[in-house]
Amino acid sequence: MMSFKFFLKIAGIIGLSFCILAYLYLNTDSPFPPFDIKNTEVSVSSEIKDGSSLKSKDTLQLNILSKGEWFTDLTGRVMILHGINVGGNSKIPYTPKLESHIKENFYESAKTVSFVGRPFPLEDADDHFIKLSKWGYRFIRLLITWEAIEHEGAGIYDEEYLNYIKKIVEKAGEHSINVFIDPHQDVWSRFSGGDGAPYWTFEKAGMNPKNFTESGAATIHNIEGEPFPKMIWPTNYDKLGAATMFTLFFGGKDFAPDMMIDNVNAQEYLQSHFINAIKQVALKLKGLPNVIGFDTFNEPSSGYIGIKDLNSYGELLNGIVPTYFQGMVAGGGNSVEVSRYKFELTGPKEVEKFMLNPLKKSAWNENKNDIWSNVGIWSYDNDGKPLISKPNYFFLRNGRKVDFNKDYYKPFLMRYHDAIRAINPKWMIFIEPSFKSEIPEFTETEAKYLVNAPHWYDIVSLLTKEYYSWFNVDRRDRKPIFGKKAIRKTFHDQLQDKINTTKIHMGSKPTLIGEFGIPFDLDNKKSFESDDFTQQKKVLDRSFRAMESNMLSYTLWNYTSDNSNQFGDKWNGEDLSIFSTSQKKNTKDINSGGRALEAAVRPYPYKVAGTPLNYHFNMDKTEFYLEFTSDTSINSPTEIFIPDVHYGDGFEVRHTPGNLSFDKSKNLLLFMADNPGLQKILINKRSL
Repeated sequence: MMSFKFFLKIAGIIGLSFCILAYLYLNTDSPFPPFDIKNTEVSVSSEIKDGSSLKSKDTLQLNILSKGEWFTDLTGRVMILHGINVGGNSKIPYTPKLESHIKENFYESAKTVSFVGRPFPLEDADDHFIKLSKWGYRFIRLLITWEAIEHEGAGIYDEEYLNYIKKIVEKAGEHSINVFIDPHQDVWSRFSGGDGAPYWTFEKAGMNPKNFTESGAATIHNIEGEPFPKMIWPTNYDKLGAATMFTLFFGGKDFAPDMMIDNVNAQEYLQSHFINAIKQVALKLKGLPNVIGFDTFNEPSSGYIGIKDLNSYGELLNGIVPTYFQGMVAGGGNSVEVSRYKFELTGPKEVEKFMLNPLKKSAWNENKNDIWSNVGIWSYDNDGKPLISKPNYFFLRNGRKVDFNKDYYKPFLMRYHDAIRAINPKWMIFIEPSFKSEIPEFTETEAKYLVNAPHWYDIVSLLTKEYYSWFNVDRRDRKPIFGKKAIRKTFHDQLQDKINTTKIHMGSKPTLIGEFGIPFDLDNKKSFESDDFTQQKKVLDRSFRAMESNMLSYTLWNYTSDNSNQFGDKWNGEDLSIFSTSQKKNTKDINSGGRALEAAVRPYPYKVAGTPLNYHFNMDKTEFYLEFTSDTSINSPTEIFIPDVHYGDGFEVRHTPGNLSFDKSKNLLLFMADNPGLQKILINKRSL
């Protein structure tokens, strides 16, 4: 027979449960009505469903504006731009398909290539944009390259490519996807180990890219072939080929005053051709409302400018690493003993001495074209031994310390800003810090249409292609950090620094992280054999959570439409695409081919009728939380993207008093608050 104590115990448990439920009820300020997408169909009027349908009569009006530190739509709702880079394959030609491991026709096709078909053929555009929209990526950073526009020769523009890009952007608009255009480059050009500038820019500077590998002027995947060392391509920033071109581009008038191209200084020649090439794209896209602006110059480098001593090394010690001076000497047609390094978590390790350029090939078309020898930086002594005369040539000018940002980078940025906005004065201009510094400082007037768009990566995962849940490195001071909580805090703080930099250098302007992402070929590609991307989910979620805790807008790196397990994103061994053809098993399943989608596809506040205060997504619990202060002047709902990946079987919503509806076709939960002030929304996966 049950005892009285047992009944008391049961009653106590019931009472405690009631108290817990009451606490949850009272502390979310709502009757918490369940909202089941499977059983509830809601009719939503077009007047409040989608503010993007409101268009100005001005054909230059944009779908997205900036107001203070936020992006907004035309109704004034704050937008968190949850975007993605499209695509990683846009760095390489489509015809011929010169993936970066392919040597055949690499040099021979330099002026006859076509990028029509990048990021994907026009006939496939609907399929890709439908997928991206269904995954919540309704904002893209669309990659183009200078080479794609002007590969045939100086001033010769590829009209077929320009028309194609316009059609791609129009297709994006048909799917309510907004874009900003990214003139992409890495280490200057494909012919110096990256992407971006046309081959003829080297020729105009008197250089011979066909000898870059032998002379140590660049490490080029197409020439080196497979296997290619992971993440070695960034070392090209400090090698002769790229460093020379960046120096001429930004500071040729000061550092190579006699270097003339077609009767104008190299700096003026290169900058004007680059800007005019991007203007061709801008002219094509001038009246499209889903184009909100242009990036300036992806991950620009200062080249040699600002280097205190040319006898020093660059920041990245990996592979064959000459000093800056040794690189100049080897490029001048000399054999030089240099060091070869191996990148390790504990720091770079010198593994051997290596004789660079044993065949004494020159990186210059003729010795008389050697710019840095001609300006007196180095020469030969009486015994024919290379001798450096001006090790601080790029550090001091006329007795004054060089300031790359102030003296060279900012003037270019403002020149570019004026040229692009002359075509559409409403466009925003996205700027990035140079490879070795922060963004320049701008006055309030100068910064009016600027957006700070720095990049950020989980640097340990990126460089090692390994996931360490317990260990990382704070890239600010290069100190190790241990433990999940410490890593999460460090990531948050690093991104908070980006926002603070915007405030200090530009005032109250938006910050957008132009790139972040993870390598999917972790742990020697083990996931490709098992199709288990658990590690990738964890490492990617960690980065997303840092974005969310700072309420940042961003464009994830990346979506590559023809990614494969064997060659990744088809460029320098990188594999960061959330989609791969190798994982596409079911052509009828829109999610097939997606990788780590539980982390990459997540709920987020698309448009907020007020000021966001806090939001986050707990991937493990499938729980989304948003807190904001409502703006009673906005007569449009707050819109939250609800992905089928997490909530396809239904979800429940707890919220402060207001009206809920769900636009199933767009995966948008709409909320209209009953009262002004603080609003809270909590979304959980429906309990089965």
